[in-house]
Amino acid sequence: MLDQDLIEQLKSVYESLEAKIELVYFKSNHTNQSELVELLTGLTKASNKIVAVELNQESDVPRFYIQKNGQKTGIAFTGIPGGHEFTSLVLAILNADGKGKLPDGGVAQRIKNLKGPVRIQTYVSLTCENCPDVVQALNQMAVIHPDFQHEMIDGGYRESDIQRLGIQGVPSVVINDKMIHSGRITFLDLLVKLEDAVGKNESAVSEKEVDLGNFDVVVIGGGPAGVSAAIYSARKGLSVAVIAERMGGQVQDTKGIENLISVVYTEGPELAAAMQKHMMSYQVKCFEQRRVKSMTADKKIFLEGGEFLTGSSIIIATGAKWRELNVPGEKDYMGRGVAYCPHCDGPFYKGKSVAVIGGGNSGVEAAIDLAGIVKDVVLLEYGDKLKADQVLVDKLKSLPNTRILTNAKTLQVLGNGEKVVGLEYEDRVSAEKKTVNLDGIFVQIGLLPNSSFAKGVVETTQYGEIQIDIKGRTNIPGIYAAGDVTTVPYKQIVIAMGEGSKAALTSFEDRMKM
Repeated sequence: MLDQDLIEQLKSVYESLEAKIELVYFKSNHTNQSELVELLTGLTKASNKIVAVELNQESDVPRFYIQKNGQKTGIAFTGIPGGHEFTSLVLAILNADGKGKLPDGGVAQRIKNLKGPVRIQTYVSLTCENCPDVVQALNQMAVIHPDFQHEMIDGGYRESDIQRLGIQGVPSVVINDKMIHSGRITFLDLLVKLEDAVGKNESAVSEKEVDLGNFDVVVIGGGPAGVSAAIYSARKGLSVAVIAERMGGQVQDTKGIENLISVVYTEGPELAAAMQKHMMSYQVKCFEQRRVKSMTADKKIFLEGGEFLTGSSIIIATGAKWRELNVPGEKDYMGRGVAYCPHCDGPFYKGKSVAVIGGGNSGVEAAIDLAGIVKDVVLLEYGDKLKADQVLVDKLKSLPNTRILTNAKTLQVLGNGEKVVGLEYEDRVSAEKKTVNLDGIFVQIGLLPNSSFAKGVVETTQYGEIQIDIKGRTNIPGIYAAGDVTTVPYKQIVIAMGEGSKAALTSFEDRMKM
């Protein structure tokens, strides 16, 4: 299953292993059991620290778990982690030995403060591009927390569970047969959901605030604008801290990038990794998997979890996030018919009827892509015409299984208690309420600036964008902003990079005048 070239690559990945890592698999008569055994024994060829061990217990499907020096790590897999999940297995072996990129001390303590025991299953599809992020995050938590078990489950091997739990999207995170989340989510948001679901130890609730330090420049945000601001500030010899929920920001969710000048084609995760590597070649302190709770005009920044830090200058580059409909039923059926990623969840609706909400480029592109998979697609646009590029609109109209509804205001998502069955909308011309019978709804209505923590401190528009001047200054001296979170038009990667650099140069210019 693993060719020699891949094994040679894995040898360099695993050369740092110190402990004995055991891949313990169950006996099984399943037709795919030999494929699992071949995969696990193949991994043993990459390091003499890795061994595959058959357990004297039966399973109806291929299953295994990971041990370190004979002790369970809390990481388990049901199914054969190939496809996108092969990376999750590779990293799980590293993480089991405390190697690889793991959360820093502050985030690790937050994980340890979860009230145990924590028992989680994540249902995935091997074709899902968002699933590995969730699987890898929970595997890391299992390694860090003393009483935390996480099992990745390939839904194809547990179809009865999929039906029983009403799962219609992946990844779906389940605790005690209750789905606490479905779909794309960041490490930090996942940790917050776990804190809500299982609670925190009493000692964690009464923790004192932790001072992370004072810096010349604090950059809030790890996307293109934030990274460029950090690099330009560090190149001036200043002490720089970056606070980021995840490095790369929304870039991480971008499939193909063809308009970054001098780069013919790249993909979001590749660009995010390259940006972080470039930034960390300088003396930049990165506080990842953090979210700002609030800030003050005197440049003190408070983080969720009790940490805080201060900066002589602050550059806000927090970007934007996918906008939700905020109508009844949306959250109730998230992952059970309401989705935000056509690429990941589209295959679940093969031969079914779906809607796409939003007539911009992202909405029309989603409708075109889905039309090749589903039975039919209806696109709903609030305005009187589609806002997408004409070439995309023409393509959509040429497809036989699509239709367009303009002047359509979505009122509510309709469900039967288990899944989506339709949606209700209002015809804004006639004011008539109408219903469309559907199996799924894909929301594609744009972005919302991540500026809530700064409201009341810096000036924002009615849409939440931070008001800046031509040089990136806000209305508060020493506080700057850049990128998609601001009033700068055209939300593009290349523009955000330039705006981040400009804000950093302005910050330094103002510093020299002090």
